[in-house]
Amino acid sequence: MSFRRMLYSLLLYLIFPLIIFRLFWRSRSNPAYRQRISERLGFVHDNSNKPIIWVHAVSVGETIAAQPLIESLIEQYPDHRVLVTTTTPTGSERVKVLFGERVSHVYFPYDLPDVVARFVQRIKPVMLIVIETEIWPNLFALFAQNADTRKNIPLILVNARLSERSTQKYLKLQKLVKETLANITLIAVRSSVDAERFKQLGANNAQILIAGNIKFDFAVNKKQIEQGKRWRKTWKHNDRVWVVASTHEGEDEIILNIYQNLLKQFPRLLLVLVPRHPERFDDVYRLCMKNTELKVLRHSQIKDYKDSKANIILGDSMGEMQSWFATADVVFMGGSLVEKGGHNPIEPIAQGVPVVSGPYMYNFDDISDQLSDAGLLLICNSIDELEERVSTILKKEIDIKGVAKSAVQQHQGVVARLLEVVSAKINR
Repeated sequence: MSFRRMLYSLLLYLIFPLIIFRLFWRSRSNPAYRQRISERLGFVHDNSNKPIIWVHAVSVGETIAAQPLIESLIEQYPDHRVLVTTTTPTGSERVKVLFGERVSHVYFPYDLPDVVARFVQRIKPVMLIVIETEIWPNLFALFAQNADTRKNIPLILVNARLSERSTQKYLKLQKLVKETLANITLIAVRSSVDAERFKQLGANNAQILIAGNIKFDFAVNKKQIEQGKRWRKTWKHNDRVWVVASTHEGEDEIILNIYQNLLKQFPRLLLVLVPRHPERFDDVYRLCMKNTELKVLRHSQIKDYKDSKANIILGDSMGEMQSWFATADVVFMGGSLVEKGGHNPIEPIAQGVPVVSGPYMYNFDDISDQLSDAGLLLICNSIDELEERVSTILKKEIDIKGVAKSAVQQHQGVVARLLEVVSAKINR
């Protein structure tokens, strides 16, 4: 173990009590955080008696993005078992909903030397595929190609990305990051910009493949889309629908103020507000209810929308986002009015729905540039501009259906390219 990794490990051990405390703190609003902690400590079991292909997807967004790839792995490698790890309970729930018993699932282990060693020893993976950019020095060291105990087990980063902000943070620990990157077999990046940033951190040309963004290959859920269209038909009181997706703390108040202003122009406008995290559902509902003049409905409590005459619907459910997008005249993507980096705008655009966002879309900078250049994503630098853009779209002055489908299709095919890489590495 290098001196830098030793210091990193020592720091993790010192703060480990705080990490456990944080789990219990978060469990106040989501009890699932204090469940199955033993899995996070590497105490896992697999009874499949098949070689394990390990896919790590942090939370909901990464799990959804990885769905086409995981489905293809299940189909093409029937003699293997796919293990999907996540970090969050919402990610865990999404794995169960999408794949059921067709994959195994446990929580991702903490990056402590004894924990990751125990985890890897128990599952004995033949490959690790990490979705997006997770850099774990101790875990990755186990997969080093020249390591004595784990020789020739491929480790692949898929849909790897680095924002300028993340790059600058990693540069502060460049020596540790460089030695960690050296343990990776292949880094499949989204764009040439990401490739250059990984090189800046110490990755070499032979490690890097510009594969494109896997999120363009998202799985279309036709049942959800049809469900959304049925909902829209029942909202006879509303002639326009604004879907606000994946909001974070600090955004809902802004959106509700804009909505109040838009009601003056569009008195039959329905706002569908979908917070990013389920532990915020109750707080956002109370926030919506502060205006007693508005009728607010919780989606989870509605069996039939007929004659509902709602002003606001709180989307307090998981896994129905494509349904909400199917109801929309315009979508706002959350995480972009506060510095969270935004969320994936591709799915609503693929349905022909214009998307607006705030200025903080740095987690999707390559997608944002491509889609904004095509006029499919409108990035707003102020609250006033956001209100103006939404108003313009609601006036039916923007129609993207003609160009949206082709714009998304030209970036697809990433999963096929990644499967070629997986096949070459896993069968060598």
